[in-house]
Amino acid sequence: MQSSKKPRCEASRHCLGVGQPERFRGCKGRVAHAHIRGGRRAKSRFMVCIMSGARSKLALFLCGCYVVALGAHTGEESVAEHHEAEYYVAAVYEHPSILSPNPLALISRQEALELMNQNLDIYEQQVMTAAQKGVQIIVFPEDGIHGFNFTRTSIYPFLDFMPSPQVVGWNPCLEPRRFNDTEVLQRLSCMAIKGDMFLVANLGTKQPCHSSDPGCPNDGRYQFNTNVVFSNKGTLVDRYRKHNLYFEAAFDVPLNVDHITFDTPFAGRFGIFTCFDILFFDPAVRLLRDYKVKHVVYPTAWMNQLPLLAAIEIQKAFAVAFGINVLAANVHHPVLGMTGSGIHTPLESFWYHDMENPESHLIIAQVAKNPVGLIGAENATGETDPSHSKFLKILSGDPYCEKDAQEVHCDEATKWNMNAPPTFHSEMMYDNFTLVPVWGKEGYLHVCSNGLCCYLLYERPTLSEELYALGVFDGLHTVHGTYYIQVCALVRCGGLGFGTCGQEITEATGIFEFHLWGNFSTSYIFPLFLTSGMTLEVPDQLGWEKDHYFLRKSGLSSGLVTAALYGRLYERD
Repeated sequence: MQSSKKPRCEASRHCLGVGQPERFRGCKGRVAHAHIRGGRRAKSRFMVCIMSGARSKLALFLCGCYVVALGAHTGEESVAEHHEAEYYVAAVYEHPSILSPNPLALISRQEALELMNQNLDIYEQQVMTAAQKGVQIIVFPEDGIHGFNFTRTSIYPFLDFMPSPQVVGWNPCLEPRRFNDTEVLQRLSCMAIKGDMFLVANLGTKQPCHSSDPGCPNDGRYQFNTNVVFSNKGTLVDRYRKHNLYFEAAFDVPLNVDHITFDTPFAGRFGIFTCFDILFFDPAVRLLRDYKVKHVVYPTAWMNQLPLLAAIEIQKAFAVAFGINVLAANVHHPVLGMTGSGIHTPLESFWYHDMENPESHLIIAQVAKNPVGLIGAENATGETDPSHSKFLKILSGDPYCEKDAQEVHCDEATKWNMNAPPTFHSEMMYDNFTLVPVWGKEGYLHVCSNGLCCYLLYERPTLSEELYALGVFDGLHTVHGTYYIQVCALVRCGGLGFGTCGQEITEATGIFEFHLWGNFSTSYIFPLFLTSGMTLEVPDQLGWEKDHYFLRKSGLSSGLVTAALYGRLYERD
């Protein structure tokens, strides 16, 4: 895994950085000191970012290092004093969870609670920090309390009993003795009360079952990877049991898919799912399609894989594709490739990704109650923009457009130039992609596989000493999960050889203005877009045009790493 820092301040946004490393200064950077316990002083990082295309008037990105978690105070006024009625204040926390030194060992409930309470102590500190900023909802990551890599037996002491919130109304903080083995739920409930905010967290839960139940495991209990939601009064609002497990032998798949929504007084309806669920129709897509959800809370323990499935990359793509807000909290274990959290709207993102720094991070942002999506094809720039005009003429099969491998001329020419660059194959994300190199300062390329053809129309102000390629894959992905995908991807290769295309890289210098499109067989298409330094970009335009789905972008803030259209054909899984 290549290491990368958190995103630099770019010209496309206005950033106020405090206490940033030297390489990140130049965006009105200042050095400040924050007080922590014992009278020590430590630098903290505090960024206020208003990104291009943003509709909100203020957003706070608290790169909270651990000193903030321990009570650092910047003297800033509460965000809640500034946000207007159309916004709410949300927080997500990337947590370097304290893990069991031997998750396979059999330990007592008391020993398990001692470890979990260390993580819960940190959670409580984050809640109180967020409360000072007027946060109304906070999201914690998957596996953040108990850890991972357990067996079914070794995780048992870490499990809380979970009554069904649909059947039992319960406030664990105020009724702690109502059920046994609910110490973690009690602490989370009390945190929500203390911080006066909705709280979303993930824990392991158990549910006894009877031998008459045909699905009941041999040990007489179900064990679930569970998200819980508490109101600001500490009431257990609902729970979601993860459906798409990712090599999690300790847990069971629920017999029925949970489609869980919950209503809040500050932003209406939220949906909830976990980690690997984001790649599947149930529950994620059905939840958005059938339940009128505009906001998703998303605990995750995601191991990054570039170029197509970094955590912040898929989080942002999901927000853009469905026109919703995504509040995503990841665990922070860079050694395991686990980092990447964010608060994402269709038009802006406030994120953290750091493969070097071991510290925790709290992100706080104002979020629109009614997210605004990108411009669709129906609002296209049209003929007034030369690049888009050329794209539309290519799609229409205009006989007056010459389609050369490296140039497109829409004048008197009528001939096709078939001197296309060579196609080649290279492994990307464990799949055998078909690719063509992207050479020259401008051009038109296409490459096909099975029924999918991908197209690229591009211009480059300057050439860089890097190899880029346009790739296509249309088939069943079978490594670390089985699911059918259609992908059109423009990627920077790891080196100058064709065999390096598809390797994991995070830095690039190549600048493009481009249209990327394909004849996809699905309407579920996710725009993946990363530039140098793990920086998220927002497409200028997305949509359908003459049975082709396209992504359009000009004015990149830094070198292109990945621009891809990632289609999911759920019915072929």
